Amino acid sequence: MAALNVSYHCITTASSRLTSSRDLSSTSFSLYSLSTNLLRFPNTTYFSHRNHSLHCLHTPSQVHFTKARARARASATTMATGVQEVLPPALDSTSDPPSIFDGTTRLYISYTCPYAQRVWITRNCKGLQDKIKLVPIDLQNRPAWYKEKVYPANKVPSLEHNNEVKGESLDLIKYIDSNFEGPSLFPDDPAKREFAEELLSYTGSFSKAVITSFKADEINEAGAAFDYIETALSKFDDGPFFLGQFSLVDIAYAPFIERFQPFLLEVKKYDITAGRPILAAWIEELNKNEAYKQTGRDPKELVEIYKKRFLAQL
Repeated sequence: MAALNVSYHCITTASSRLTSSRDLSSTSFSLYSLSTNLLRFPNTTYFSHRNHSLHCLHTPSQVHFTKARARARASATTMATGVQEVLPPALDSTSDPPSIFDGTTRLYISYTCPYAQRVWITRNCKGLQDKIKLVPIDLQNRPAWYKEKVYPANKVPSLEHNNEVKGESLDLIKYIDSNFEGPSLFPDDPAKREFAEELLSYTGSFSKAVITSFKADEINEAGAAFDYIETALSKFDDGPFFLGQFSLVDIAYAPFIERFQPFLLEVKKYDITAGRPILAAWIEELNKNEAYKQTGRDPKELVEIYKKRFLAQL
């Protein structure tokens, strides 16, 4: 397992599934319109009637909470994948290698690695369970043939495709989205594409800031990083995700936030959603995504893994 100052290649996440456009009601649109006006005119009190009951909103915190909830309801993303896989056992030093370069597309992962999970989620969201075969590796007892015959970097994830093996999670999620069938996970809108690249570039800084706080007495760096996420999630109003609709950006951040949230809550007594209603709504929506849910691990397991990795260094 890598040390704290090395790139972290090992861990998995909790559940998820997205709402369908069929769930979008006129009430959702009304609430969304109301919250938009509240954000534009924060000093005005607005009222709406539903079943003869009166609803009013006043404070900035209520405004942001309503916006977050409304954006979640305005989400019309449903990820492909009612497919329920029987996950294969992880291969270790005693395992024989697969028939490498036989025309089969293989995704080499670890079930507990957040970097590998990014690519696994992308595969599922594209509905490629039958097109890209999962090959889990036991990183604590990894087979020698993985480094010798598959990927000399000897880490996960890696993708065997067209007689080549490619690595690096952010590169792989883009590669799968561009080179395989299934719903697009990257927007056409130029402004959203530009913002997406900015957010993808920030992922390393985000993780570093949060992990640094694991060793510190105070949580300032992590707090600033989560504030950045809260602000980024408020940029587009056409859905609850970073770019409005679910995208590769959400996939890039999800495995890490899924680990940071329970770990910080248990070890530091720090709730990352406190005072961040838009982040809370994002997590809530994410946890409805079946493609993501299928990659999940028990949060308690993830907390224990992080305790062994990071608290043992203190």
